[in-house]
Amino acid sequence: MHGEPALPPGFERLPYARADAPKGGRLTNGWLGAFDTLNPYAYKGVPAQGLKGFVYESLLARNYDEPFALYGLVAESVELPDDRDFIVFHIDPRARFSDGEAVGAEDVLFTFELLRERGQPAFRSNYRRVRNAAVIDQRTIRFDLPTDDRELAMILGLMPVLASHATDVGRFEQTTFTPLVGTGPYGVSAIDPGRSITYRRDPNYWGRDLPVNRGVNNFDEIRYDYYRDANAMLEAFKRGLVDIRIEADPVRWTTGYDIPAVRRGDVVLESFTSGLPWGMNAFVFNTRKPIFSDVRVREALGFLFDYEWVDRNMFGGATVRTQSYYEGSELSSHGRPADARERELLARFPGVVRDDILEGRWSAPSGDGSGRDREQLRKALDLLAAAGWSLKGGALARDSDGAPFRFEIMVSTKEDERLALAFARGLERIGARADVRLADSIQAFRRLQTYDFDMIVYNWVSSLSPGTEQKKYWSAAAADTPGERNYMGVKEPAVDAMIDAMLAARERPDFVSAVRALDRILLSGFYVVPLFHVREQWIARWKAIQRPDVTPLYGPVLETWWRATSPAGTDG
Repeated sequence: MHGEPALPPGFERLPYARADAPKGGRLTNGWLGAFDTLNPYAYKGVPAQGLKGFVYESLLARNYDEPFALYGLVAESVELPDDRDFIVFHIDPRARFSDGEAVGAEDVLFTFELLRERGQPAFRSNYRRVRNAAVIDQRTIRFDLPTDDRELAMILGLMPVLASHATDVGRFEQTTFTPLVGTGPYGVSAIDPGRSITYRRDPNYWGRDLPVNRGVNNFDEIRYDYYRDANAMLEAFKRGLVDIRIEADPVRWTTGYDIPAVRRGDVVLESFTSGLPWGMNAFVFNTRKPIFSDVRVREALGFLFDYEWVDRNMFGGATVRTQSYYEGSELSSHGRPADARERELLARFPGVVRDDILEGRWSAPSGDGSGRDREQLRKALDLLAAAGWSLKGGALARDSDGAPFRFEIMVSTKEDERLALAFARGLERIGARADVRLADSIQAFRRLQTYDFDMIVYNWVSSLSPGTEQKKYWSAAAADTPGERNYMGVKEPAVDAMIDAMLAARERPDFVSAVRALDRILLSGFYVVPLFHVREQWIARWKAIQRPDVTPLYGPVLETWWRATSPAGTDG
């Protein structure tokens, strides 16, 4: 995306893969929730885990040891000029679909047009920016691009390739338990709708010897078992029914794995660090709702979440408060005064960033950890009064008509329910009522798709090279488009301008300044109540599941792991 790729032409393998990794065996994963479709590219339905990458693969493959660099996969090479006003993909002559048919440029054009017209909103908005798409010959396709979006060429490189001869266009947008025909290394071998899905490695997979695939896709079978409850999934792991568990709960990590298998060494507990931003994990206000349309109200409620109490009593002091949408990386604005380039970008939008945030002095509210901090309460009530709300008979009500301050927090996990209930108790101190509703994963997904909620708990993850996906998160267009992730409903011209500056940046310093400026705008809008993160990624694995010694920039890549073949590596 910026600068030159790290790996030279003719590289042997990705730097974090072991080329001689053993092949064979099964990997069983646990996953919370359910699924109701095997098409991850259409708008409707909750897709099963693993489809992308296993069944469907893209024109180019990522190297997870670089911020954003792509290498040959279905396309063996590309032509891309410096101004990126076009990109040409040359299809690998060996590329085959799972049914044995050759992949051609017509299949790429078919997929592009299908996703542009019938795919998820992100595909539609991205692909409609392409000025023209044309097949040059059987193995060559050209896309003409606007010059103000340097990432669009990369986005096209991540486009899947679907079989034009085997895809029912008329039914593409419907949920289905019949997989599409793709080019990936695995096929769906068994499915229990909503409960489990099993993938079987294709012995005839065309791309197994490519450099990006050496030491990758090592399991003969990969299975996902779905669980409704995180505790049930943990118990399944302890019994050996799940091979790998990625743990996000600090209390469970410190207390939940004191089991005989760990003491015997049969289960390995590991902590990993990565170079990724930690993302924004937060209570999210839906500003489409009148109750949250005033920024003063949103800021006020932030004073009533007692992070210090939650961290000590619920997580044993193991978390860190999140202060930025890109915290943990050079992209974060927290604690940094705006540089000259940021100020230049923001000059067109006076007042959109608060002075304390522009100067790097703002931090999320910090209380005394008692759950009864009177100073935080006073600040909240002052802001609410300025916004037209006051206490009347012990209840917070609107001054103009006496309407009570009441809203719903929708959550989809027991862990988030605990957090929401703690927040609701804090809100009771000012006479505000928050009803916590635990929805199942499919119901929650559908309500998110149509922005049918007052407040949710959500985590926007970020990469080291945020780009076009930021439009899905924060743009004015996404706020009115069902299925995007602008859950807070922000419509701010300055946000759109900073995203455009990010996409147009040619050099890393200009890119970093644009991201930091965007961070400051979002923080100034108080669209969320920031929660917390942990500094490490925690993974528990049965010792039969082994991994390379090298961990890439993005953290562990499970596709490079394998099952040990020696008797000593069995998990019992």
